[in-house]
Amino acid sequence: MNNIFDTHAHYADHAFDEDRYELLDKLPEMGVSYVMLASSSVEDTVENAAIAAKYDYIYAASGVHPESVDHNPEDYLDIVRKTALSSPKIKAIGEIGLDYHYDGYSREKQIKLFEEQLILAADLDLPVIVHSRDACEDTLTLLKKHRPRGVVHCFSGSAETAKEIVKLGMYVGFTGVLTFKNAKKALKALAEVPTERLLLETDCPYMAPVPFRGKRCDSSMIAYTAAAAAEIKGMDVQELIDITCENGKRFYGI
Repeated sequence: MNNIFDTHAHYADHAFDEDRYELLDKLPEMGVSYVMLASSSVEDTVENAAIAAKYDYIYAASGVHPESVDHNPEDYLDIVRKTALSSPKIKAIGEIGLDYHYDGYSREKQIKLFEEQLILAADLDLPVIVHSRDACEDTLTLLKKHRPRGVVHCFSGSAETAKEIVKLGMYVGFTGVLTFKNAKKALKALAEVPTERLLLETDCPYMAPVPFRGKRCDSSMIAYTAAAAAEIKGMDVQELIDITCENGKRFYGI
């Protein structure tokens, strides 16, 4: 496969510390044409901008994940803003959103963090990368309120929720979860997403598709996710990869 656009990756993650740049040097030879680096913290935001500056095919987002809610410096929003404005390689605000899976993070603080960054994205005229885990109702409420250009990444919701996101004019991103044995819910959601609103991603180093499940993921593995998606859509795998690549370029303004 070629022309792969991994629309959500975490190459600043410690899982890549030993061979980060060796791997990034090789990815284009493995069919990867574009990568979007999503940020989880202010540290990620700065490091991702530096990685994107090194590679023509890599772009980055500036933002803070909900799990960082208790660890952000007071001026976190200024850092996110300044980083977003620092380079034309910064194409989005993210990943931002809500995560109610664990009890240790205040929902009120998460909502405040999410809204602050949604407002910033609107001010900067940038799309958003949205993380939503076990928080569908509140996520949809805020997306309907702010109406951002955006993608709900690593989609884990229902087919009905996928329809609501598409109605908002947003994109829906799917990972290697599509290849898992328990992927019925994700596959039903995928079936409801028009191909022109579909993005493929790894969320690497996480979510490696079968047959690599449990191992460190990288952008080249999207070929397996694409094969699972293409089967649902009744399409050729390379055709779907080409379409989702164009979707990613259009969404991120590349």
